[in-house]
Amino acid sequence: MTTPALATPTGPAPAPDTAPGTARHPRAFVAPLVATLLTLPMAAVAFFFVGLSPMACDSCGDAASDRFDASYDVAFPAFGFGLLVVLAVLLAAWALPWQRRYAAARVWFAVAAPAAVVLDFVVFNGLVDWP
Repeated sequence: MTTPALATPTGPAPAPDTAPGTARHPRAFVAPLVATLLTLPMAAVAFFFVGLSPMACDSCGDAASDRFDASYDVAFPAFGFGLLVVLAVLLAAWALPWQRRYAAARVWFAVAAPAAVVLDFVVFNGLVDWP
């Protein structure tokens, strides 16, 4: 009994496997997308309440109003800078390469963006001398 001869491929050789972690992640957009859908409305609501906060001292006396205005003049630019940091973190979540090895960093940036909005609002409230 004879064994059949093995056929040799005549086409091009298969491409070598890429290094682990360099393959494109098929769902890389999910974490930044969820973070964006959470962060932008949260930032808009926070900005709305920060913008309304000067009305908290409409009926204050002169001394309390002066203290509030002085603290608000420091807190509002700090809040604006915090929103720029939030934007940078959100952009970093989108800008990371969509490879598997960056998946953890992308998720951390995506989680940090809405958390940074909350932190920014807490810092604002801490800086203002409320009546």
